[in-house]
Amino acid sequence: MKIKTIKIVYWISTALVALMMTFSAYSYLTNYAIKQAFHHLGFPDYFRVELAIAKILGALVLLIPVKGQWKEWAYAGFAFTFISAFIAHSASGDPISNRIGPVVFMIVLLLSYFTYHKSKTEQQ
Repeated sequence: MKIKTIKIVYWISTALVALMMTFSAYSYLTNYAIKQAFHHLGFPDYFRVELAIAKILGALVLLIPVKGQWKEWAYAGFAFTFISAFIAHSASGDPISNRIGPVVFMIVLLLSYFTYHKSKTEQQ
């Protein structure tokens, strides 16, 4: 794959993840139905706020150039979030439509992650 194509795929997939995380964080903080959904899943209210803040920070880290392992931590945090969301929705008996979102975004996250590393190795 050409480096230009890799970068385009990286930025599209990364922007999708960042937008989804930012939108969900906003919803966590402002939408009463989401607050009720957290209670339905058995999570305390403070966890909803913590997760919203972490999602905003993680989205920023994915989008801005940072040194060190910060991007790796953001990718890992989002992976844990998507896996945990799938497990929580499955364990609470939610319909398959609630379980599919985390799986789809995990795939987009993996696409972002692998193209990020591919573009770094192609540049060297």
